[in-house]
Amino acid sequence: MSVESIITKIEQNKEIYVEFLRTLIQSDSVNPPGNEKNVALIIEEFLKDIGIKTEIFPFGNNRANLIAYLNKNFKGKNLLYNGHMDVVPPGSETDWKYPPFSALVKRKKIIYGRGSSDMKSGLAAMVIALKVLKELKFDLPGNLILNAVADEETGGKFGTGWCVDNPLKSIKCDFAVIGESTGLNPLPKAILVGEKGHLIIKITTHGISGHSSMPAMSKNAIYMMTEIIESLDKIDEYILKSDPPIKLKKLKNLLASTFPSEDIFNRILNEQPEIESLFQSLVSYSKALTMIKGGIKVNVIPDTCEALLDVRLLPGQQVDPIIEALKKLIRDVVGYLVKDDTNNPPGEIFVEVEIVTASEGSYWENWEESNELNDFFELVETIYEKKPFYLLLPASADAHYLRNDGYCPQTILFGPGKARTAHAIDENIEILDFIRAIKVYAIFAYKFLSKK
Repeated sequence: MSVESIITKIEQNKEIYVEFLRTLIQSDSVNPPGNEKNVALIIEEFLKDIGIKTEIFPFGNNRANLIAYLNKNFKGKNLLYNGHMDVVPPGSETDWKYPPFSALVKRKKIIYGRGSSDMKSGLAAMVIALKVLKELKFDLPGNLILNAVADEETGGKFGTGWCVDNPLKSIKCDFAVIGESTGLNPLPKAILVGEKGHLIIKITTHGISGHSSMPAMSKNAIYMMTEIIESLDKIDEYILKSDPPIKLKKLKNLLASTFPSEDIFNRILNEQPEIESLFQSLVSYSKALTMIKGGIKVNVIPDTCEALLDVRLLPGQQVDPIIEALKKLIRDVVGYLVKDDTNNPPGEIFVEVEIVTASEGSYWENWEESNELNDFFELVETIYEKKPFYLLLPASADAHYLRNDGYCPQTILFGPGKARTAHAIDENIEILDFIRAIKVYAIFAYKFLSKK
């Protein structure tokens, strides 16, 4: 009866919930600079009338994290729902079909806007689930903790990282869900049990400037960078092979289980090269040079050139060996001195290698043994009317802050939205997907917290 009352409550208030989501999308929380406090205040206002304890932790310039609790008892089971409030910049607004912060509703089916998929729909669904359980006045022995965080789009150190080390530190966590979008159309919903690490490296070549009419008297830093780029694939020879947490065959089997037959799965796999690319990204580390900057004027030989290398690490793969491999490549293959960590000047011509940001991957080792996860899986299948599947995240999120230091290894990612639309022009969320996510979060919390 209680599950039915949850569903009825959600169905009766769908329009209110859609408007709440639209308000979040319309609120400025573009990071950088952040402004996540704008969103935190909206959430606080949405919850205050029903007696939910909400704490806002401000920092910086109009930035904040938020924690809200279903009740004051933390001695039973504690379930953590985590969602980030910040969004990436929209880019050129003229490229959008609709203004990126209008939260325009199209045909009563889709909401367009920056952050609609990544991840204000997931965050809103978690906030609403908390409110639904409070309004229905269930007497639950456990507690639901909502953690709305800042800074995820720039690493999470001041968001989830700070919360785990401070207000959440004294609260044991028995299970955690991060509401990132996990729709992988045309595939069913995914439940993610691991994520890759993210390493951004800045490479700076230092040459000798001079007049472009006499290039031989200078050392062109752009040419130096070109030599490094041309040799970059050889770095694989200097990096020890890391085993993926889930082998390729098993990954394919996890997905194949959602199809009527293996033959149909193999046909889809052959027709959808993107799926094969996804699998490959989950069983190996990857690297991509994504930005480059050099030169100050057309008639000046540049003495510096900067490039950013984006590296995605497998869970368990360490950062330091990647850095050392890159330095060795530059020294031994390309033939340039690499500046070390001392103050000794390397000379006029050299290369700097710096870590811009680094987060290691994470993985829930024992996910297959979890009864709670199996319950979550079955609930998603019921609500979405399609069997989900387990997978890893090829990108990175905030789960490593919960898993890697032992705070809550039993952390999953699941949320409304299509991963492909995240950070994209015309980002959008299907309203049906959003409403279904609310049901999953609310019903799972009710069942999980009912158990002593």
